[in-house]
Amino acid sequence: MVEQLRPDPKWFQPRPSAADAGKGAGPYDPTYSSASNLGPDNPDLIKTVEERRAAVAAFDGVDPGTVPADALTASGSGLDPHISPAYAYEQAGRVARARHLSPERVRALVSRHVRGRDLGFLGQERVNVVELDHDLSLLKPSSLDIVPN
Repeated sequence: MVEQLRPDPKWFQPRPSAADAGKGAGPYDPTYSSASNLGPDNPDLIKTVEERRAAVAAFDGVDPGTVPADALTASGSGLDPHISPAYAYEQAGRVARARHLSPERVRALVSRHVRGRDLGFLGQERVNVVELDHDLSLLKPSSLDIVPN
């Protein structure tokens, strides 16, 4: 499964990708998969991370200091469908508002999609955005969703 960016507040967003618009042949080009290979002190990488931090914070309506690292950096392939639970929970408020769902209901959906470390010790906890967005598409607002204006 390959996740691609759809800048719509109704959906959870994946990690940034080298395959995003402006990098490849079209709006999204999964054949253009790679990391930037820029070192941590490279001015271009620092500028890109700061631009992403501001954009994610504005889009999600959160403090820039709370934006998780995986929202700012591409995976090695740039095509990974997984994000950290922290990034998924950060987006839950925006998604809930856009879909007229209660934040608790959206956070509960995220919780059901958190996958543990492989074999209990390899890798990090993660959320598959493709699967999360699929299940999100099945949720409908109900009378239990009390959404403030």
